[in-house]
Amino acid sequence: MELSQHLMNGYDKSVRPVKDWRKPTTVYIKIAIYAILGVDEKNQLVKSYIWYNQSWVDEFLQWDPSEFDNVTRISIPTQSIWLPDIMIEEAVGPKESPDVPYVYVSHHGRITNNNPIRVTTFCNLDIYYFPFDVINCSISFSSWLHTSQDINISFAKLPHDHNTISNPCMTKGEWDILNVLRKYREVIDEDSKFGEITFYIILKRKPLFYTVNIILPSALLMILDTIGFNIPPESGERISFKITLLLGYSVFLVMVSDTLPEIGAPLIGIYFSLCMLMLMLSLTESIFIVGILHKKSLCPLVPDWLRHLVLDRAAYLIPPGED
Repeated sequence: MELSQHLMNGYDKSVRPVKDWRKPTTVYIKIAIYAILGVDEKNQLVKSYIWYNQSWVDEFLQWDPSEFDNVTRISIPTQSIWLPDIMIEEAVGPKESPDVPYVYVSHHGRITNNNPIRVTTFCNLDIYYFPFDVINCSISFSSWLHTSQDINISFAKLPHDHNTISNPCMTKGEWDILNVLRKYREVIDEDSKFGEITFYIILKRKPLFYTVNIILPSALLMILDTIGFNIPPESGERISFKITLLLGYSVFLVMVSDTLPEIGAPLIGIYFSLCMLMLMLSLTESIFIVGILHKKSLCPLVPDWLRHLVLDRAAYLIPPGED
């Protein structure tokens, strides 16, 4: 209690916590992807749940542990101290996170702020190979007002210093997290430089559900249509069988239309269109064959006098000894 009062005495949270204003405040950022909650292909949105960690040095919150019973770390209310204005650039919805009212402060002034965040971000999805697609979505962090001369954004040190976060959390939903890459760059806006760090999340869809419920039933319908050619045309059942398949496939397409993404023309959509075309051609061929058979049976018989006349004249015109 005495230490908290000592630190908060005269503290101004509206001022960047440096004694020399020319010195930038370095904010270290680290994230861990906990789960991908959902992907909206129609609106190109990705909803994810991440563990967000940021740390920086507050030069006004330093003390000598020997003067305060060797206390080296305490917790301070978040609303009482200065916080960096770090935002997610791709966020298109409200950032939902549990209320974490405290941050840890070490005697060196190092502040550690850990927050679980559920955020909806925009992602340019490429679903041409749906449901076997792999997408690359980015989450970028940068300061809203402060330039890189005031707030310098950097990556938190990892056990192995490289550009790939090697052990991302695996989600149990529709998507698997293959990897998370990171990159730093400076954005220039009207002669001002803003630091920006970006995490690229590479996701792969689990195709088993769509294979069992969409691709496999469609292939079975095409196999049934091929087997239907063994039905004798004169039985009159071939056309009704193929019409039933065509109607069943139409109902199947209506059912899966809500499942298929509405962005562009995925390869599976072209596959469904070709299957429908083949079913229509098969039905047209069956109608043509049955029509020929019925036309032959409806033709009137040749009169006896005309048959004898033609055959007798043919026998007269053909010389003896020739067949």
